[in-house]
Amino acid sequence: MCDVPRLVIAAPASGSGKTTVATGLMAAFTAAGLTVSPHKAGPDYIDPGYHALAVADGPGGGRPGRNLDAHMCGPDLVAPLFAHGAAGADVAVVEGVMGLYDGASGAGESGSTAELAKLLRAPVVLVVDASGQSRSAAALVHGFASWDPEVRIGGVVLNKVASDRHESLLREALDAAGVPVLGALRRTAELAAPSRHLGLVPAAERRPAALAAVRALAERVRESCDVPELLRLARTAPPLTAAAWSAAEAVAGTPGETGPRDVHGARPAAGAGPRFGEGAGPGNGSRPARRPVVAVAGGAAFTFSYAEHAELLAAAGADVVPFDPLHDEALPPGTRALVVGGGFPEVYGADLAANEPLRRDVARLAASGAPVAAECAGLVYLARDLDGTPMCGVLDARARMTGRLTLGYRDAVAVADSALAAAGTRVRGHEFHRTALDPPAGETPAWGMTRPARRVEGFVRGGVHASYLHVHWAAAPAMARRLVEGCEAA
Repeated sequence: MCDVPRLVIAAPASGSGKTTVATGLMAAFTAAGLTVSPHKAGPDYIDPGYHALAVADGPGGGRPGRNLDAHMCGPDLVAPLFAHGAAGADVAVVEGVMGLYDGASGAGESGSTAELAKLLRAPVVLVVDASGQSRSAAALVHGFASWDPEVRIGGVVLNKVASDRHESLLREALDAAGVPVLGALRRTAELAAPSRHLGLVPAAERRPAALAAVRALAERVRESCDVPELLRLARTAPPLTAAAWSAAEAVAGTPGETGPRDVHGARPAAGAGPRFGEGAGPGNGSRPARRPVVAVAGGAAFTFSYAEHAELLAAAGADVVPFDPLHDEALPPGTRALVVGGGFPEVYGADLAANEPLRRDVARLAASGAPVAAECAGLVYLARDLDGTPMCGVLDARARMTGRLTLGYRDAVAVADSALAAAGTRVRGHEFHRTALDPPAGETPAWGMTRPARRVEGFVRGGVHASYLHVHWAAAPAMARRLVEGCEAA
């Protein structure tokens, strides 16, 4: 059972100020001496970095920002993952995604903040961009509050309020609508964070400035919001009966994968759905006496990761060692496998290229047949070059920046056996990039996309599995075990 008090911070639309309010509230609760568990709805990697900064000074040294994604991981995993991340916390704050009722395209409420709030049985605080309206804001809130009776909107925080008079008109209208106003933030540039082609600039790239901004947000929320009342509202959330997710149990539940599983870990029925190839995974080989080192790229260039990935790798028997491709000239000593997640190689291309010793070390590891898992930015890093700037040269492909954003959930099936998955393994992932590879797939692709459009994508060669597709391993824990077991054969 999980009885951690909790709030979901939502909005009618993107750009209303969810990140401002959620991050500021996390920091305000932390400054009040509370242990705060930060969470983000959906596949966003950037906001959790700011969340982690907001709670970094909390009791016990803070916590990582964690994602909760009902569409990618399945609704049954939401409460267990929340209970795992929030264990021992005094309060949890969950930042929503897009508008409250916006979900995955063509999938109804799946992946929406509303679905998440219902799964967590959490009250919702609606952040409303009040610029350019007064009484109309009350009609808007009334519509959102009455749309789904299972979603409990416990209050409103008004954002971008122009003046005392404007705030008075808004409060009067919302009082008549029966929805309490729990805060009103004035319009100010101080609360803005710099953005670029994929959204906010990650906190890891501007840590001193980001930390100062988070502290300013905390002060603004304390001044403009009823923080004690927000905490009281969080405490009205009833207990969750779900048991906390466990990386060890998840890995133990996928012994010796010898066939495909779907995104929830179940084996598909014979002949169910499209398949792109057949094959079997590695058997139940004995574990090495010493825990193999799995190097995980980090630093400013590779900031996209889920906290559960390292936990699953450790539970599968690995020593997880982070390194920074911008500064470390060699992989960690004893590296037996490599994980390179998402990030911004396009921003740091020259610096990545300048680190020739590390690029050679990565190429040597890949050539040895060791497991190498690369997602999105990691895929680009393994290419021959990025717009002419040399990368690791592991893949016979060239990367380039484009003017087109590729974004959205994908259903996919593994084309062939690889370091991560047995052929036929089904996953649900997410793409988020403005780069492209020529060619987009190798002789043996990594994935066959089945929805929203059928195509092949990515590269499988030796121990390398490289793709644009981000997958949450909590929904496919066999990936972590398979990668660690692959260290034995390399």
